[in-house]
Amino acid sequence: MNSTGRLDNLYEAVIKNVISFSLVFVILCINGAFVFTYFKNQDFQRDPRYVLYIHLVINDMIMLAGSLSLQIASYVSTLSRTSCCLLMLSMSSCCLLLLLLLTTSKNSPLNLAGMAVERYIAICRPLHHVHICTVQRAHALIALIWVVSFIPALVEVFIILATQPLSVFSTSVICYHANMYNTKYHKVHSAVVEALLFSFVFLTVIVTYLKVLCTARAVTGSDRSAARSAHNTILLHGVQLLLCMLTFIAPFLKLTLVTAWPQDRTEILFTSFLFINVLPRLLSPLIYGVRDQKFRTQIRLLFCTIKKRAEPAAGSQRRSKQVSH
Repeated sequence: MNSTGRLDNLYEAVIKNVISFSLVFVILCINGAFVFTYFKNQDFQRDPRYVLYIHLVINDMIMLAGSLSLQIASYVSTLSRTSCCLLMLSMSSCCLLLLLLLTTSKNSPLNLAGMAVERYIAICRPLHHVHICTVQRAHALIALIWVVSFIPALVEVFIILATQPLSVFSTSVICYHANMYNTKYHKVHSAVVEALLFSFVFLTVIVTYLKVLCTARAVTGSDRSAARSAHNTILLHGVQLLLCMLTFIAPFLKLTLVTAWPQDRTEILFTSFLFINVLPRLLSPLIYGVRDQKFRTQIRLLFCTIKKRAEPAAGSQRRSKQVSH
């Protein structure tokens, strides 16, 4: 978490890691329930909407687990009286980890844009939805999202190869994005990529938002249920846009805040990690998973089944204890 400036003391390090671990653990458990439910029901796997949704959930789980691992790895067990030392990772290992994290972080907003387009087709072009939005095309879109997200992350590594000797990959570094990719070429590359991806996602969500809004107004008088569904979709698009903005604006926001208050660098980085990386990963799956009637029903049935299976086992254990006594 901290590359320069004041380091966290033992108390601060423990508190921050406990908070991060607790939140990430809860989110991983919730998302894990959605993933388990998805793979237990064949109907979900035949619907492109749920295919894109579960990819978003799995991608966020990978990103959260990697981010938490990187944060915890930033603190070593050797502590001085006043500060917490930082764990030095090999540059090659750090590059691989950052490659995964940067790719998954860009996957989420692109996946949300794809889900927005799918909902637009379902509401505004319902007769064509079954032909346009297929499971095969959903898988192809997921592959394209990974390629588009992976290329900018790989370019970051190529810039290091072009500007520094190969021996640098055997050195130990503080594994933090701003510390690793700190040349002027990295800054220009990051600014261009973030601007292009943000513009694409922003325009995609805005266009689908306006199209769905027009459709919702057109059917309000004749089909209230369709209008209600359309309005709910518009609300989801607004939340999607907020999540996308947080993802793309994060580097510039953190740079501005750290520059203005360098003495509070660790608190700024930790707070931004929670509000930009962690909490949105809880909000998005809950919006889609809990709100969706089909998903909610399947989760309830699944856990009721698990509970019923657990009750006889618990009863048999109590009876065996009574007999032994």
